[in-house]
Amino acid sequence: MLTVTIDRERARVGAWYEMFPRSAGTEPGRGATFREAEGRLADIARMGFDVLYLPPIHPIGHTFRKGKNNTLVAAADDVGSPWAIGSEAGGHMSVEPALGTLEDFDHFFAAARDHNLEVALDLAYQCSPDHPYVREHPEWFRHRPDGTIKYAENPPKKYQDIYPFDFECAAWRSLWHELKRVIEFWCARGVRIYRVDNPHTKAFRFWEWAIDDVRRQYPDVIFLAEAFTRPNIMRYLAKIGFDQSYSYFTWRNGRDELREYFTELSQTESREYMRPNLFANTPDILHEFLQHGGPGAFRIRVTLAATLGATYGIYSGFELCENVPVRPGSEEYLDSEKYQIRVRNWDAQGNIKPLITRLNEIRRAHPALHNDRSLRFFQTDSPHLICYAKSTRDRKDVVLVVVSLDPHHVQQGFVQAPSWELAVGPGGTYHVEELLTGTTFTWRGEWNYVRLTPELPAHVLRLEPRPGTSPV
Repeated sequence: MLTVTIDRERARVGAWYEMFPRSAGTEPGRGATFREAEGRLADIARMGFDVLYLPPIHPIGHTFRKGKNNTLVAAADDVGSPWAIGSEAGGHMSVEPALGTLEDFDHFFAAARDHNLEVALDLAYQCSPDHPYVREHPEWFRHRPDGTIKYAENPPKKYQDIYPFDFECAAWRSLWHELKRVIEFWCARGVRIYRVDNPHTKAFRFWEWAIDDVRRQYPDVIFLAEAFTRPNIMRYLAKIGFDQSYSYFTWRNGRDELREYFTELSQTESREYMRPNLFANTPDILHEFLQHGGPGAFRIRVTLAATLGATYGIYSGFELCENVPVRPGSEEYLDSEKYQIRVRNWDAQGNIKPLITRLNEIRRAHPALHNDRSLRFFQTDSPHLICYAKSTRDRKDVVLVVVSLDPHHVQQGFVQAPSWELAVGPGGTYHVEELLTGTTFTWRGEWNYVRLTPELPAHVLRLEPRPGTSPV
């Protein structure tokens, strides 16, 4: 027997913005509260985002708290990692006191909704040593041979401030029901989107059971799997209930590897059940392309993310082109928000907010960009240029995108356009509208010339197909 799940539209298309509320203030050295963080909502909404994703908002533990830049010894004023969940102030159904109260969260949630932003919460099933669960239910955790609870590891990373649950412990039934109750608690407060931290390190059977049961009560809930793991496991998580998945997009930067990867996502059977969410960066991932490519690299990657995927996201600071790693060869940020409060000038010179805003405007105006499966790649005569198109099923909206993959130099060449879709004969002329700038070009036939710069590394073009033609 086959089961068909029908999700709401946000599971298929949306623009996500990740933000640490405590870094939304204006006073250096002091974290913002939820009420103060509401001041960031208007700017995020103006850029055209649909979903505002918050890392864990729960009380942060004190034992083995990490210091700035992930140092093992924290100073007295260090705020710790939000993923070290739990303290004397509560656990997964409580709010970090420095952010405010549950009522303050409710107010923030309502303010976001007033800005047409839907709040997504992080679902991280792990505990600080100070979490009430550690004291009340030590049987729920993994133990060493000497009886002490084992902290989490993801080699080469070590998380001394985090205890993982044992999903297959003798008391697994009570553990599973409690963890499902966490989701139900936040659903009751209106939250319907969850970014799930490392679901592949937990029992798959738990997710299948919990997601199914939660959906019986809240059929509009959406789960995003943060699982940078083997392809078969990522696909399996999608099959057991996750609506979206992080992807390998961050590590695909060349023309051929982008074509190969996105052809797999859009044209193979995995498109029937797995929806990629293309985050251009995350608090954990600052790819070397962004580290060394300057502002041009950020323009390239956000354009690719916003047009290759129906769903994409950025982590705050991307719009400011933040690109300094903690050390050479690392993908971790220097002065990472995971361990400290950051205060930024969101209108600093050199920001790319206008580009991000325009891309999101184009996405909303063009339903061709609301799907993944119509994606088709076309030829270019330069390995530094990539060309692809998307269309609606009725082919009334066709968008052709050409992106330079070189953040440092001008690139030029000829690209193939699906001229057979247009109401022109072989070699005939036609107009294409450049949506980023509003410019109109006159093109002829199938192959046309483009010139792209690091300042404007892409064309997003609207084509007008003639009726009755086959899709691109």
